[in-house]
Amino acid sequence: MTSDAGAVLLRETDRRLNLLPRLAACLEDHRQPWLISHTIQEMVAQRVYGLALGYEDLSDHDQLREDPLLAVLSGKARVGAEPLAGKSTLNRLELGGEQPSRYKKIRYRLEALDDLLIQVFLEAHPEAPPQIVLDLDTTDLPLEGHQEGRFFHGYYDCYCYLPLYIFAGEHLLCARLRTADQDAAAGSTDEVERIVGRIRAAWPEVRILVRADSGFCREELLQWCEDNGVHYVIGFARNQRLRRTIEPQMRQAAQIHQQTGKPARVFTEFSYQTITGSWSRSRRVVAKAEQLDGKENPRFVVTSLSAQEWPAQRLYEELYCARGEMENRIKEQLSLFAYRVSAETMRANQLRVYFAAMAYLLTHGLRRLGLQGTELERAQATTIRLRLLKIGAQIRIRVRRVWLSMASSYPLQALFGQVYRNLRPAVALGR
Repeated sequence: MTSDAGAVLLRETDRRLNLLPRLAACLEDHRQPWLISHTIQEMVAQRVYGLALGYEDLSDHDQLREDPLLAVLSGKARVGAEPLAGKSTLNRLELGGEQPSRYKKIRYRLEALDDLLIQVFLEAHPEAPPQIVLDLDTTDLPLEGHQEGRFFHGYYDCYCYLPLYIFAGEHLLCARLRTADQDAAAGSTDEVERIVGRIRAAWPEVRILVRADSGFCREELLQWCEDNGVHYVIGFARNQRLRRTIEPQMRQAAQIHQQTGKPARVFTEFSYQTITGSWSRSRRVVAKAEQLDGKENPRFVVTSLSAQEWPAQRLYEELYCARGEMENRIKEQLSLFAYRVSAETMRANQLRVYFAAMAYLLTHGLRRLGLQGTELERAQATTIRLRLLKIGAQIRIRVRRVWLSMASSYPLQALFGQVYRNLRPAVALGR
C-alpha cells in the first residue's frame, strides 16, 4: 500500500522537462563502476521525489527505500528485487567535498546546477517574452548546530544563513546559500550579471528589469544595470532628507486622512543625489506619502524607468508592489525543506538547497504544464502535495509491470485525469 500514488504525475512532469537526468549529469561520480549498487540518477531522483512528497529527512529513506512506487519513480531496474539507497548512502551523496575522498566520491558542479535553473526557464518559453522581471530577495535559514559559517543575525534574532533567491515570475533562477555576516545585497550584482548574460545569449533583444527591496539599493548594482541596459525599480530606505523633501505631500495626505478617516496616499517624484557621494549620479526617486491611523508611512523607490512610461503612482502600486508575490515563491522553497541546512559544511548545505530548488522546479512544472486551466492552477506546493500527490493506492508487482490501483473514493478523480491528459496528451488515461 502507498499514500503517494499521485507522484506518477511528477514522473510525467519530469519526462516533459527532462529535469532529473540533467540534474544527475551535474554530479561527478568517482566510484568504481563494478561496486555501484545505486546510480547517481537513481539517488538524486529518490531524494528530489522524496522532498516533493513531504519526506524531509534522510532517515525517512530507511523505510522509503523499500517502497516500490518510489523505486519506479527513481528508475530502479529491478523493482521489488533490490532496495533503493539508504540514509547513509544518500548522506555520502550530499557530503561530497570539492575533491573526492575515500568515503565521499561524488561531487557536484556548482556552475552546471546554476545553468540548469536558467536552462529550464528558457525552455519554458517557446519564444522570447517582450520583458523579463528579475525579482531579488533574501530569507533566513535558522541554524541549530555549529554549521560552517554560522553567524548571529540581529534582525532575525537567531544564528542563520542568508540565501539569495532570484525569480522571474514563478521561475527560480538562483538559490545561492550565503553566510549572514554580510550585507543582504552581497554578491547580488555578480548573480544578476551571470543570469542576464545567460538570458541575453539566448534572447539578445529581450528587455530586462531588476526589482528588489531597499536592502539591494546599492551603487554597485544600480550602476551595473545602467551600464548594461538593464532597467531597475528598487526600494530606497527612508532618511530625514527624503522625509523633508516630501513634507508638502505628507501634509496633504494628513489632511485627506483627517477629512475621510481612511488611509490616504499622495505620490510624487524628484531627482535625488546622495550628499555623501555614495551615488555616482542623480536618479529618479518615486515617493509615497501615506498617512495611516495614528502614524505616517512614507516609502521611496529609485528607478531608471521614465515618468512618461511609468507615472509615479502606477510605478509604485502596479510595478513595485507586485514584487510581494515573490515571497510566496520563497515560502514554497521552505515548504520543500530548503531550511534543512543541518549538514556541517556550506557546500553540503548548498546542495540541499539545490535539491529543494529541483523539487520546486518539478512541482512548478506540474503546475505549469498539468494544472493549467484547472482549479489548482494557482495552488502552492503544499496544496498540490496534499490534494494531488497524497493518494492511497495498492501496488502489485508483476514480472513485467507494476500495477497501481488507486482508491475509488478519491474525490478529485476527474481533476487527476485531466492533469494526466495535460501531461501526456497523446496517451489515453486508461492506457
